[in-house]
Amino acid sequence: MAGFAGKSTFAFTVFDDTDGSTLENVGPVYTCLSDLGFRTTKSVWPLPLVAAHTSGGSTGATLHDREYLKFVQRLENEGFEIALHGVRNHDSTRDVVERGLQIFCDRLGHYPRTHTNHYRNRDNVYWGTGRLASAAGRAAGRAWSFFKRTAPYEGHVESSPYFWGDICKQHIEYVRNFTVDEINVTRVNPTLPYHDSAKPFVNFWFTSSEGADVGSFCERINEASQDRLEAEGGICIMYTHFSEGFSEGGTVNPRFKSLLRRLSRKNGLFVPVAELLDFLRTTRTEGNIQRRELASLERRWLKYKLRYPRSR
Repeated sequence: MAGFAGKSTFAFTVFDDTDGSTLENVGPVYTCLSDLGFRTTKSVWPLPLVAAHTSGGSTGATLHDREYLKFVQRLENEGFEIALHGVRNHDSTRDVVERGLQIFCDRLGHYPRTHTNHYRNRDNVYWGTGRLASAAGRAAGRAWSFFKRTAPYEGHVESSPYFWGDICKQHIEYVRNFTVDEINVTRVNPTLPYHDSAKPFVNFWFTSSEGADVGSFCERINEASQDRLEAEGGICIMYTHFSEGFSEGGTVNPRFKSLLRRLSRKNGLFVPVAELLDFLRTTRTEGNIQRRELASLERRWLKYKLRYPRSR
């Protein structure tokens, strides 16, 4: 691992999935992050919710909510990154995606640089079995998808009305694929971020550490894991939902706050996802992932996914 800028010896950041996010439940969390010196990435939906599809986490505030928009704009002014989680909580055809991206740009002054697919949106790019490169991985994924009745994903399929792969390539720099049960993602994905030539509509992929809710997040960044991350000079990009138990009644979870305070006292690089990935690209000349590394990453993710289906 190449050295970090300044006195930093490791890196830590967070990608916050916007599912269920409101000003009331995530506002206190971002105040805590800001006060402790962390600058992370918060995703948003530019378009209003599709009311018929607000179950299973597909709810929350959007950029059409005035006070929430002000909150998001304030976060960006403070140095947080605002990213995309699809343009809304439901399937979007190409014209809807274009409209959503334009609203994002109109509200924030630029297009998003980082994106993650939302759950079962049909416009997801390279999702479902499309996430996998190896024949064995795709076969396992098809079996899992069959029993879970996973919908088709066509954001990368040029013949589909849901295709927006070329738009993704034009505007989005980084897309998240796998999440792993490991705090230091470079242990399982040293080529971070990486390009996969088999998925040409994504410029660079990144891998995240799983921590979907406050309990799993705190377990992932416990004291021993923090110390190991520091000792290894590693990189942690947590993937979470700050809407899921991180604050109650305006009070931030005490265990979460204590762990962040401890982490903030270490010599870490605490910048948003895109800024961290930009830096990592300056430390190497090769961005294409080797098949062996990708196959190993897929196997690890599949094993974890089978044990914990809710993982992303």
